[in-house]
Amino acid sequence: MTDATPPRGAAGQGPTARGPEIWLLVATFLVAVAGMVYELIAATLSSYLLGDSVRQFSLVIGVFLAAMGLGAWVSRLVADAVRGFVWAQIALGVVGGFMAPALYFAFAWSGAVELPLYLLLVLTGALCGMEIPLIARVLKDIGAPEFRFENVLSVDYVGALVASVAFPLVIVPHLGLMSASLSLGILNLLVAGFSLWLFRARMGRGVAVVWALALAASVTGLVAAERMVSVVEASLYEDEVLISQDSRYQHITLTRFRNRTRLYLDASIQFDSLDEYRYHEMLVQPAMALAPRVATVLILGGGDGMAAREVLRHPGVQAVTLVDLDAAVTDLFRTHPDLRALNGDALNDPRLAIVNADAWRFVQEDARSYDVIVVDLPDPKSIALSMLYTQEFYARLVERLSATGLMVVQSGSPLFARQGYWSVVHTLAAT
Repeated sequence: MTDATPPRGAAGQGPTARGPEIWLLVATFLVAVAGMVYELIAATLSSYLLGDSVRQFSLVIGVFLAAMGLGAWVSRLVADAVRGFVWAQIALGVVGGFMAPALYFAFAWSGAVELPLYLLLVLTGALCGMEIPLIARVLKDIGAPEFRFENVLSVDYVGALVASVAFPLVIVPHLGLMSASLSLGILNLLVAGFSLWLFRARMGRGVAVVWALALAASVTGLVAAERMVSVVEASLYEDEVLISQDSRYQHITLTRFRNRTRLYLDASIQFDSLDEYRYHEMLVQPAMALAPRVATVLILGGGDGMAAREVLRHPGVQAVTLVDLDAAVTDLFRTHPDLRALNGDALNDPRLAIVNADAWRFVQEDARSYDVIVVDLPDPKSIALSMLYTQEFYARLVERLSATGLMVVQSGSPLFARQGYWSVVHTLAAT
């Protein structure tokens, strides 16, 4: 009687396929992390550069998923699954890894980023879509004794979950988009390199040479990432770039020309030290002058401390609560010497308490009353921000006012943003 079961390691991997099987599941996890991060980088970058985050995230996710479907279909045309997987990882390491640098440079030098964005997105998505079908074929080819396709999918989904959680909490704050893109490209290349070694009997010398060149280019790019960011920023802004960093929520850029300092959030100017006093004085001083009592003040937004500076000029102020979502902004304006000079060191005043939280949630949960409320929030250019310009939000703020309290709301320009300005006026009138 003969045993019809194919021997383990039928593909020439030794007496057992357990080692390659474990590696391929680990590789599935790693490439899932990389693929999800590429998708998030593309969506975040398109939001930074093109605005309208809801539209950009929707388009990027849709195009990326469609490209993955295309890649899954194309994978059937690959004759050798092992070689195909290694080549796909090398290509991903280059295309995905250099996605952020390429888009930054395209935007800086031509301003046209849509075409390169979607070309890179389709290429990256298609290569990611090839991964799972090729891994499944390799597992079958090597005679994995307990191969189950659902195990591969489960590991893939877990990797995507890890990436989606790590992206806003760890990757962007600590690496930034450009270094993150290149780092994940190196991860793909390391997966390719280990697979190349593990299945070396089936690989040619040419694959190893291309892999080595791609890895060298990616490592060089990562080492030069900070310099590349400086070059891009220098071409985007006419002044010297002092600070360029990514927080959990936005890209922060600070520029200076002589004694003139400007703050940009996601490439949109927030203040210019040459004339910011006009805006902040008009925002704060009328309300503070008209309010019968100014002992307690709530500032929503205004993480730069300029509105707080104006508030704290009044001797009757006893306690100021400043609520700003982004701790990176408040920390910057609380510690940077030049910025502390601009805001009069308001963020270090003992009367002021900084709360890094969502303004909507804070207003829902806070039960205190305030003599003056200053709403110094960004213009409602996204759905998340538009919630802070609704009747419901304003009604909550009115409930937080003391018996003689006053509230002032940043409403944009009646000359350059008429629709937004009058929308705020009518919403307040209807509250």
